[in-house]
Amino acid sequence: MMLQEVAIGHETVRWEPVPAEEAVIQVQNLNLYYGKHQALYNVSVNFPRNKITAIIGPSGCGKSTLLRSLNRMNDLIPGVRIEGKVIYEGVDIYDPRVDPVEVRRHIGMVFQKPNPFPKSIYENVVFSLRLQGQKEGLDEVVEQALRRAALWEEVKDKLHEIALRLSGGQQQRLCIARAIAAEPPLLLLDEPTSALDPIATERIESLLLELKQHYSLIIVTHNMQQAARIADRTIFMHLGVLIEEGPTNVLFTNPKDKRTEAYITGRFG
Repeated sequence: MMLQEVAIGHETVRWEPVPAEEAVIQVQNLNLYYGKHQALYNVSVNFPRNKITAIIGPSGCGKSTLLRSLNRMNDLIPGVRIEGKVIYEGVDIYDPRVDPVEVRRHIGMVFQKPNPFPKSIYENVVFSLRLQGQKEGLDEVVEQALRRAALWEEVKDKLHEIALRLSGGQQQRLCIARAIAAEPPLLLLDEPTSALDPIATERIESLLLELKQHYSLIIVTHNMQQAARIADRTIFMHLGVLIEEGPTNVLFTNPKDKRTEAYITGRFG
């Protein structure tokens, strides 16, 4: 397989990219601006199917901005301007003819803090399906989504109770169930365990390892140990630039860029 080379300042970084035919989504020469401030610089990367890809880097490096670019969540921020392409199922999601709401139906998202709606557990899971007008088979969808989110046995007898009564870890698993109820092939997770205790974090990590059998997962995490535990591939970003990406075990044990090594060894970040 050919190594990819990209010029970053006066340096050239090399890595082995995911082949296009194995990618669930492709980012090509992506630049993003908040008004006059540029947050992403010429980012190009392929994300593999049915794998977990972690995006790591210091605060403010652009990792969450990149993640939100993959389902056009940044469109909701005033003054955002985007150049480049994000190709999903052969379609550039930033083509003016593409409906961003439709994009988000295919590419689900789970946020940093659990955000269940003030509704029952059942209604949380079927929320997006009701918006799409689906009326049949909802009971089956709820059970399957909650089982995949490792929550069914804990809540099967209280589906019509308010979701806000669940613990923090349960609420986050409910949000994952809500996100996967519509069967999106790609699931984005923005630091989904940062607000959880170690026990809840371990359960979410185990869940994500199970979910990659059915979905492709991209997770932003500030926790390098978490990336090392669950990610198949890891991306390191710094100051809006994709510095290095590759198989997690290779990136953590033999980084090719000195900035990656410095971050992983704790010398900055």
